[in-house]
Amino acid sequence: MIVLTRRFVSTFFLAAWIVLVAACASAPALRTSRFELVVLGVAQDGGRPHLGCEAVCCESARNEGRVDSPACIGIYDRESGALLMIEATPAIEPQVAMLHRAFGISRRGRLPVDALLLTHAHIGHYLGLAQLGREVASTSALPVFVTPRFAAYLRANGPWSQLVSLGQIELREVDAERPFEPIPGLSVEAILVPHRDEFSDTVAYRVRGPSRCVLFVPDVDSWDRHPGLLEKLLEGVDVAYIDGTFYDGRELPGRDLREVPHPFLVDTMDRLAGRADAQPGSVRFLHLNHSNPLWLDEKLVRELDARGFAVAQLGERVGL
Repeated sequence: MIVLTRRFVSTFFLAAWIVLVAACASAPALRTSRFELVVLGVAQDGGRPHLGCEAVCCESARNEGRVDSPACIGIYDRESGALLMIEATPAIEPQVAMLHRAFGISRRGRLPVDALLLTHAHIGHYLGLAQLGREVASTSALPVFVTPRFAAYLRANGPWSQLVSLGQIELREVDAERPFEPIPGLSVEAILVPHRDEFSDTVAYRVRGPSRCVLFVPDVDSWDRHPGLLEKLLEGVDVAYIDGTFYDGRELPGRDLREVPHPFLVDTMDRLAGRADAQPGSVRFLHLNHSNPLWLDEKLVRELDARGFAVAQLGERVGL
């Protein structure tokens, strides 16, 4: 039996405290990132519950009063107070409100954000532009970054053309693979990806701050359409938000998935198994279709986590 005297105990804890203080003094100070990204939506274009869906995936959401908004991210610049959003979804109002709450923004008037970046002209990604018009927000010269083809479509077709002619949005054309700064200090690169390009082409965005680089690619038809595409997109990326629309293709019986092609999430995981082993949690799936079993099957979510992947969570943050 060991008996500790009061003096020994006091001396022991004093020594331990001195060691702890010394260790803390030598450790690098924690720094808050200048730019912070927040996830504002993780669902496919129609969100969840989904119009016309009477299956349990949407009925359960209706019964719970749950609304899952289309994929969207926001970024805040702590130095200037500038706000940026990627995508203008049909849920633009609650997503802007969430972005403001996340960073304590109280008043923005008719400029709810300082820049919008759009990936392509499908309803879940640009329909929110309509609320910038004089019927709703009546913004003034809000910068909207798009490819030249997308810009031409917006200028030539109503109601978007009215936003341009009235000066409510200011189109900023970006060239693929040429970095630009939508807000000072934040570097962004648009990368063309294959998708159903009826009205515009489609891009992924690689967003780089002083500390980290994030990839946002909510929509792509197939990784094989352009050999080496996925590897190219992931170059230098710390966190990747990737198209997870369909889990394995079985979740839409009766639909021809060739009409709405997306890489199956299980196949993407197989391709990226090595990356998940090296950087667990760095690949995060979003743009989940309302029928994706990951909404309701906790076992599948645990299996995905065990493999080193994750489903993006509403409100999660990444320092850039």
